[in-house]
Amino acid sequence: MGALFDIAIVGAGPAGSFAAELLARAGARVALFDGRPHGEPKPCGGGVTSKALRAWPHLLNAPARTVTRVEMISPSGKRLSLRLQEPFAIYSRRALDDYLRLRAERAGAETFQLRASDFTRDGKAWTVRAKSGAAVRAEFLVAADGANSSFARRLAGRIANADMEVAFGYRGPLTREPETVIAFLPGWTGYAWAFPRLDHICFGIATSQECFDHGALDDHLRRFIAAYYGSRAAAKGSVEERTPLVRYAARIPGLSAETLDRRQTAGNGWALLGDAAGFADPVTGEGIYYALRSAELLAQSLTQDAASYEQRWREDFGRELRRAAQMRRRFYGSFLGAPFSERMIELARAHRGVRRTLRELIAGDQGYVDLKPTLLRRFFWPAD
Repeated sequence: MGALFDIAIVGAGPAGSFAAELLARAGARVALFDGRPHGEPKPCGGGVTSKALRAWPHLLNAPARTVTRVEMISPSGKRLSLRLQEPFAIYSRRALDDYLRLRAERAGAETFQLRASDFTRDGKAWTVRAKSGAAVRAEFLVAADGANSSFARRLAGRIANADMEVAFGYRGPLTREPETVIAFLPGWTGYAWAFPRLDHICFGIATSQECFDHGALDDHLRRFIAAYYGSRAAAKGSVEERTPLVRYAARIPGLSAETLDRRQTAGNGWALLGDAAGFADPVTGEGIYYALRSAELLAQSLTQDAASYEQRWREDFGRELRRAAQMRRRFYGSFLGAPFSERMIELARAHRGVRRTLRELIAGDQGYVDLKPTLLRRFFWPAD
């Protein structure tokens, strides 16, 4: 089996690769399992908030499209164009993941292009095995292999379907002047999006797994894509006749407040990161910021006090995730006789204080904990 590693990390997405880089820089011997087939991107919108870019500016060294304007569409079709004070970035996950993995390798982490399938523990050492039969031994085990992580399921228990969301969509060709669009769904929880990347556009829908109706949602998404490209086609199959599309799908954690309270993300000799831990915004599904921040907090914990990781993330972003979980039904529910998203866009079209708050939500600078008092204050005192 070779030498004993200090840490084995299963999953080379943003969480796993960033943790591998930070820990290797701190002097740990790190084994990083990258089990995704070469060139296969993770299904993901790829949006990275302005808040994340400020926290980790080196992310802008990876190929990305920066966005300064977003068009939002209410369930009834009302439109709001928002010019952002700071840009956010949209990445191909293949480009972002490759960039972060290469940084980890340059820092000294050893990458294994293997799909980890099983693990055992003997005394203080973990043995991580791949389907090929290869094995790596390490003193500490990190699961960072996504929402469907079999490692996280064995270490911390299964995430129930009620705490999961579904994202699916298509990749299509760029238009001459690609726009970034977020369109709230009429009659469903969630939203559709068009995120232009450097060489294609990522279209998608995110909704809760409990109310997932693939046929109806797929029809809605195809109409959204047809409208985006300026086509009158709406019938099933007509989009592909005019525009070649590549399908993708994924599950995203959207943990309830109760699940967040009781879910264990670390134990004796192990920890969970990113989606494997359940760290994603239950309102938007955005998880890259939490993947990177959880990696940072784990690296700090392992170089100081391994047992402090659980406390660190709960104090750092746990309240925000919990508040988002509490707000999720309200956000996609009714307010003054219409969907909240409808009222939000109506108010933002007419009121600069609400518009400013919405811009900050998109940037990642406005949290959920103080969202209500901020909206009230700016509604009555927009210059504040």
